[in-house]
Amino acid sequence: MIVCAPITPDGQIDPRWGRADWIAVADVSDGAVTSWNPVEVSWSRLHDEGSSARHHARVARFLLDHQIEAVIASHVGDGMVRMLATMKIQLLTGAEGDARSAVVAALAA
Repeated sequence: MIVCAPITPDGQIDPRWGRADWIAVADVSDGAVTSWNPVEVSWSRLHDEGSSARHHARVARFLLDHQIEAVIASHVGDGMVRMLATMKIQLLTGAEGDARSAVVAALAA
């Protein structure tokens, strides 16, 4: 399963999904992370450039381009929750701490 999570430079879950600067794209198989690719997205800067619809489109494009099947985050705003549901992308919230461990734990729950 290809998942993504917002991360900080030191590998923790970034609590700011829509304003994260880095997103880890991970492939998880049999309860283990088999690949981990940090991607700089600069959403903290881009978030306020244009409308919220434009920002949601930017996030949607990222998810589609990376074939994301699930988003793992601390929390996500209502608009993004609706967008992910429309895209049929699983959303797992409540993640915290070490990002790799949080990804594995979220998928195991």
